Amino acid sequence: MRNVLAQSGLLALIIVSTGVLASESAPKSLTAVYSDLAPVIDGKLDDAAWKDAAVIEDLHMIEPEDHAPASEPSRIYVLYTHEALYVGGQFWDQEPDKISVHVLRQGDFSWGEDGMSVIISPMNNGRNGYMFDMNVNGVRNQALLSNVTDENWQWQGIWHGAGHRTKDGWTGEMEIPFKTLSFDPDKDTWGINFTRWIGRRNERLGWVSHNYTQTPGSSGIIIGMEDMHQGIGLDVVPGLRVAQYKNWNPASDSSELEPSLDVFYKLTPALTGALTFNTDFSGTTADARQVNLTRFGLFYPEQRGFFLQDSDIFNFGGISSRDRETTMNQVEKQNGRPFFSRRMGLGEDGAVVDIKGGAKLTGRVGRWSIGFLDIAQSKFDAPGTTNLMVARLSANLFEESSIGAIVTDGNPDSEIGNTVVGVDFNYANTRLKNDKIVTGNAWYQRSYTEDVSGDDAAYGFTIAAPNKNSWRGGIGFKEIQSNFYPALGFAHRADIRDYTLEAGYNYRPESDWLRTIYSGVDAERIDRIDGTLESEYVNFRIAEFENNSNDKLKLQISSSKENLFEPFEIFDGVIVPVGEYSYTNYCVHTESGEHRTLSNQTYVCDGDFLSGTQLGAGTNVTWRPSQHLKFAAGLDINKIELPEGSFITRLASVRADIAFTRAWSWENYVQYDNYSNSVGVNSIVRYLPRAGREMVIVVNREFAETGLDRRFRSTSQDLIFKIAYIFRF
Repeated sequence: MRNVLAQSGLLALIIVSTGVLASESAPKSLTAVYSDLAPVIDGKLDDAAWKDAAVIEDLHMIEPEDHAPASEPSRIYVLYTHEALYVGGQFWDQEPDKISVHVLRQGDFSWGEDGMSVIISPMNNGRNGYMFDMNVNGVRNQALLSNVTDENWQWQGIWHGAGHRTKDGWTGEMEIPFKTLSFDPDKDTWGINFTRWIGRRNERLGWVSHNYTQTPGSSGIIIGMEDMHQGIGLDVVPGLRVAQYKNWNPASDSSELEPSLDVFYKLTPALTGALTFNTDFSGTTADARQVNLTRFGLFYPEQRGFFLQDSDIFNFGGISSRDRETTMNQVEKQNGRPFFSRRMGLGEDGAVVDIKGGAKLTGRVGRWSIGFLDIAQSKFDAPGTTNLMVARLSANLFEESSIGAIVTDGNPDSEIGNTVVGVDFNYANTRLKNDKIVTGNAWYQRSYTEDVSGDDAAYGFTIAAPNKNSWRGGIGFKEIQSNFYPALGFAHRADIRDYTLEAGYNYRPESDWLRTIYSGVDAERIDRIDGTLESEYVNFRIAEFENNSNDKLKLQISSSKENLFEPFEIFDGVIVPVGEYSYTNYCVHTESGEHRTLSNQTYVCDGDFLSGTQLGAGTNVTWRPSQHLKFAAGLDINKIELPEGSFITRLASVRADIAFTRAWSWENYVQYDNYSNSVGVNSIVRYLPRAGREMVIVVNREFAETGLDRRFRSTSQDLIFKIAYIFRF
C-alpha cells in the first residue's frame, strides 16, 4: 500500500503542477443595480424596487445532468442599497401542488425542500465566501465557504428572507446586510452565484457550475458594487441568563442570574474584532450520543455560535474538512488537528467550563487572512482562571491556494504548559478542463510541552480528485509522533503513521429513474512508527445506487484488522485480550428521499468482530405530517458475541419538534444508551422574531438506572431562561 501511495502521489503532483490544464473561459457577469428604495421582505416581489433590478434567467441544470437545459423556468432579481444586497427569485413550476415544503422551524433543515441559494464571494478570490440558503417558507440556513470546497453550516450570520406560494410556483426574497459580510470597499467586483432546488426530483438548477458543483471558484461576478455602508461597524449583543440547577445524588440546589455581553467591531470592512464577557451558550442543541466500541476517543463537532463565527479562518491543513462522499473514518480524519474550539469552555465529558471573557480578531487584509482568539476560562480543578490562545495567519497563493501558519498556547486540562506551532500549504484547482477538480494539503506541526522533549512533531499531506462524475479518489499520509500533544487541539492517537487511499468510479447512466452508480474502495492503514500494524480498514463499496428521487441503496464489504497491545475493556466486564484480530463485515444501507412525508435511513451489518461475531442494525425514521410537526426516532443495536463475553449495545433517540410559526418553536430531544444506562432530555422553547434576536427556555434533565430495582431516577436538572438582542450601529 505504501508503494501505491508513493507512485500515486508522484503522478498527482505532476498533474497538479501542470497549470496548462486550467480552463480559461470568461465568467458570467451581471452589473450591480443601486436602489434608493429597499423592498419589504415578505416574499412577494411586488415592491417597485424590483422593477429596475438586474435580471438573470439563464439558469441551467446541475443535477442530475450538469449543463442540461433547466426543467423549469426561473428568474433571479438582484439589487442593492447602501445597507444591504437584495436577491429575489421567481420560480415557475408545472406542478405547483407538488412543491416540497415540510420545514417551518428556523434552524431545521431537509435535503428534500424546494428552495433557493446565493453564493457571495466579496473578495472574489475563488477561495472564500458565504452561502445563504432559504426554503419556500423562508427558513434560513447559511454557511461559511473556505478552501474552495469546504462548507461550515454551523455559522450563524444575520440576514433576512421570506417566501410565498403562488398559483404557478413560488417567489422568494433575501436581504443580506453588508454588516454581516467581510469585504474590501475598494473592490467593486464580487463573486456571485445562484441556485434553485426542486425537492421532489432531487434537482438543482444554477447560474454557474463546474463538475456538478458550485463553489467560490466556480461562480459568476457582479460588477459595480460601490458605496456600501456598514455603519460604524459595531454590533452589541447583551444577554441575560436566569438558571436553576438541581442534583439528586448528592442533593444540591442552586440558582444564578448572569448577564453576558458580546461586542463585535469591524476595524475595517473585512477585519472584525470581538469581545465576550460571561459567555453563555444556552440554547445550543445537545450533542448526539455515540456508543464507542473502539479503544480511542470520540469526536463531537462544534455547535456554539461564538466559536463558529469566522471559524474557517482557523482551519489548518485540511485536517478539519469533512467529506460527505467518503466512508473513511471521520474521527481519524480529525486526528492531529492543532486547534479544536471545543477545548475551550467545555470539559472532556462535555461539561460546561465558565468562560470569564475573551477577545477575537478575524478577517482579511489584502491577500492575508488573520485569526486570533484569546480566552480566559475557569481552571480545570482549582480556583482562578487559565488563559488559552490561538493565532492563525495565511496568505493567498496562485489562483485558489494558500500558505499559512498557526500557533496555540495554553492547556485547559493541566498546569503543564503547552504550545503548538504549525505551517501548512493548501492547494486547489477547481477549473481543470473536462470538469475535473484537484485539491491537496501539506502540513507540519510541533508541540512544546513542559518537561517533554523529542518525538513531538506531526506532519502529513493529502492529494484528492473529488470529482462528481467518472473517476474520483485520493491519497493521504500523516505521522503523529509519540510526544506530539496539541492541548488545544484533537489527537486521539499518537506514535503512528496513517496511510489512506480512496478510489472509485461514479457512473451516470442514461435512465429516467436511476441517477448514479458508484463503485470503489476506501482504505486506511495505521501503523505504529516502529512499523507494527495498529489498525487497518478496507471498505469495498461494491455498488451504490441513487435514483432521481434521492433514494439510495448501498452494498458494502468491510475488512478490518486491529492489533491490541494491551487488554481492552470493550463493555462492562468484557475484556478483549492482547492479540491481532482480522474480521469482515457485510453491510446493506438504504435511504429514502427527504422530500417524502415519511423518510428513513436503515442499515444492517453482519459478520465477524475481533475474536467473535457482530450483528448490527439501525434505523432513523422521520415523519413530517405537516410543516408544523416533525417526529424522528432512531435506534442502533449491536449484538456482539465474543469468547470473552457477549453483550448488546443499544442507542435510542426520539425527536419531537413543533413549529408554531417561523418565530416560535418547541424542540424536544430524548436520548438513551445502555453503555451509560442513562436517559437525557433536552427541551427548548425558542422565540426568534428576527435574526439576531432570541429568547429561549431550556430544560435539561438526566435520568440514571439505579437501585436494586434498576429503575430510572432523576440525577440532575437544569432550567434556564435566556434572552439576547443584537444592536447594530
